[in-house]
Amino acid sequence: MDVVYSILLGIVEGLTEFLPVSSTGHLIVAGDLLRVPWSKDVLSTFEVVIQGGAILAVVVYYWNDFVRQAQTFRSDPNVKNLWLGVIVACIPAVILGALFGSKIKAALFTPTVVAWALIVGGILMYLIEMRPRQASTHNIEKLSGRQALLIGLAQCLALVWPGFSRSASSILGGMLMGLDRPTATKFSFYLGIPVLGGATLLDFIKHRHELAGAGMVNIAIGFVTSFIVAYFVIGWLLRFVSSHDFKGFAIYRVVVGIVILVLLAMGLINPSNRA
Repeated sequence: MDVVYSILLGIVEGLTEFLPVSSTGHLIVAGDLLRVPWSKDVLSTFEVVIQGGAILAVVVYYWNDFVRQAQTFRSDPNVKNLWLGVIVACIPAVILGALFGSKIKAALFTPTVVAWALIVGGILMYLIEMRPRQASTHNIEKLSGRQALLIGLAQCLALVWPGFSRSASSILGGMLMGLDRPTATKFSFYLGIPVLGGATLLDFIKHRHELAGAGMVNIAIGFVTSFIVAYFVIGWLLRFVSSHDFKGFAIYRVVVGIVILVLLAMGLINPSNRA
């Protein structure tokens, strides 16, 4: 059964990490409904590792772009501008995470908080999509420092409110800053590499002793499953946002948030799960 748990959780992580729907909320529900027999610490560490699979999927998906950018970095001001923007957008999350990350996780990382984050985030997403706007930025290499910083600040909403979704907060922040949907989504992918990669590495180092509880084979299966699913999700989402808005995701978030609250009321989810 551990192999089945690994595959199913890897699928959930790969499907939800980069969609604006909160991988945290979905993993909480999946872990409880599947009755995964691992301890809280083991399950949390497992989820950190399989998140690395999703991050690797972004690197592989954009590998040719990264190689080109590395080759032209010194001579191409647009490439320099892009990665300066990524660095600037990372700064708020790095500072906030270093100062308050563990305290926020201990105090707010509960299914109830996650459920309300999904609901409120879904409503906010729908309202933003209803708002008339004219996108002014259609290429991530053309981001201004101001846009990058404000997107980075928006991304912090996912840190201070678990379940809001890093992807959702960075994409919505990008749209509010004048990026069109495909550009905001692509920048969110780029931004996820250092932000999620750094957080994953730190958590892995801190809790690496817990890995034996899940088993290295199960961890490898979850990692590979997450990588494969996330790779295809990235391509699908980029195609989707080129011709669709996020209203469907907004409605989905509200529904999932309500489902979590109902499951909590029925006692099918532990209200102190992950706290």
